[in-house]
Amino acid sequence: MGSLGRCLARSLLRGQPGLSLPHGPRCYGSAPPELQEKTLVLVKPDAVQRRLVGNVIQRFERRGFKLVAMKLLQADQGLLDKHYQQLRQKPFYPALLAYMTSGPLVAMVWEGYNVVRSTRAMVGDTDSAVAAAGTIRGDFSMHVSRNVVHASDSVETAQREIGFWFQRNELVAWESGDRDYTWGP
Repeated sequence: MGSLGRCLARSLLRGQPGLSLPHGPRCYGSAPPELQEKTLVLVKPDAVQRRLVGNVIQRFERRGFKLVAMKLLQADQGLLDKHYQQLRQKPFYPALLAYMTSGPLVAMVWEGYNVVRSTRAMVGDTDSAVAAAGTIRGDFSMHVSRNVVHASDSVETAQREIGFWFQRNELVAWESGDRDYTWGP
C-alpha cells in the first residue's frame, strides 16, 4: 500500500473504538484530488460597502470549506478585462466595469470537496429576483446589477480565474484539523 493509501486508511480508521493505530508521520498533503478542488469567490463592491464580507465568509466556513487565499483590493480595468473576457462585447460591460471599480472588493480562494458546484448552489441565481431564499444572493442581493458575489462556474474556469487574481505563492497550503469531520470516505 502506498503512502496515500496508508494515510487515507489511517484517516478513515482514526477514532474507531478498540482500535489502536501505530504512530506514524502526519499525512499532510495527502487528501484525494477531489478534496483539493478550488474555486474563486469575489465579494463585490456593493457587499463590501454594506459590510457583508463576514456573512459571506461565515457561510463557506460553516459549509466546511477551507480558505486558502484572501485579499482586499481595488480592481483595475486590466484585471477585470481579463476576468470578464467573455463579457467585454456585451452592451452592459461598461456599467459592469464601472460597478466593479467603484470600490474595494474581496477576492478569496476556497478549497474542498466539490467546492465549485457547491459554491454555485450556495451563491444562487445571478438575478436576485429569482435567487432562492437561503442563498447568498437570495438573502443579500438587491438587484441583478448588484448581486453581491462572483463564483467560478466550473473547475476549469476557477483555475483560470484564480490565476488572474492570485500569484501561486499567495495560496496557502495548510492542514485543516476538521477534515476528518467534513468529508466522508
